[in-house]
Amino acid sequence: MSPINRVSVVSTGTVQIRPQHVETDGTPLLWWLNTSRRWTEPRPINVYVIEHDNGLVLFDLGQDRRSVTDAGYFPGGAAGHIYRRLAKFDIPSDATLTARLRQQGYDIADVRVAIVSHLHQDHIGGLRELPKTAQVLVSAAEFAEVDKRLAVFAGLMREHIHVPDVRWSAVTPRRAEDPAIAPFTRAHDVMGDGSLLLLPTPGHTPGSMSLLLRGEGLPTMMFVGDLTYDVRLLAADRIPGVGDATGLHDTTRQVNRLAARYPGMPILAAHDPAADSLLTTALRQHETVGA
Repeated sequence: MSPINRVSVVSTGTVQIRPQHVETDGTPLLWWLNTSRRWTEPRPINVYVIEHDNGLVLFDLGQDRRSVTDAGYFPGGAAGHIYRRLAKFDIPSDATLTARLRQQGYDIADVRVAIVSHLHQDHIGGLRELPKTAQVLVSAAEFAEVDKRLAVFAGLMREHIHVPDVRWSAVTPRRAEDPAIAPFTRAHDVMGDGSLLLLPTPGHTPGSMSLLLRGEGLPTMMFVGDLTYDVRLLAADRIPGVGDATGLHDTTRQVNRLAARYPGMPILAAHDPAADSLLTTALRQHETVGA
């Protein structure tokens, strides 16, 4: 029997970003960030909920509602200018992580493991809501960036990361002799049973990680954070405008090679408007085949 019983997605509000954020047009980030007059339509801020026999597992933690209610949430000066130009958030009062989980029939107190794909604000928003017993996983490479002098300009607000009573676990994926995850050669087994593997997927940030879910009775699926904002772009090797372009292309090709091993595998991103329907369709089709 699979230790994974259910997979679902909740959204802690929406975000609007620049079109060049979704897909690079070749211009430097600081150029389009300061000159673009366009915003995308609102995109979800997804948190993936995995019901494991040993407790709830979350992939990413959404956006903190205080970012739209607390005037001091963001930095000032030049860094604040970047944050204001980069994204616009809409976080309703009922869109906290706790409330969204409750709407799905879950108690946030039951969260055992929370995985953070990377440490940007819209992936760590629920940190303060987690129970003190929850283990929060992040890549060691990502965590090492937090205390660097100019970290705030890279999207890392340490006052919202170094939160009291959060049980951070910085992990480094190890060599994995598992041909089923090729071309990836390193992984971190989250629950020790092979059902949830963290894979290094740098590019958007140096330490970004993705999660591969494998379970009997469920389709194989992959959660990729901000590697892409639209899986159709990912499939075409078209990359976002935020991050290291070479790293994004390399990782995108690795993910596409892995996906080719699992036809129909949903690739689920943090801000892809199609993610909910992709997950629902994959679960339904797998159910039909299994029947």
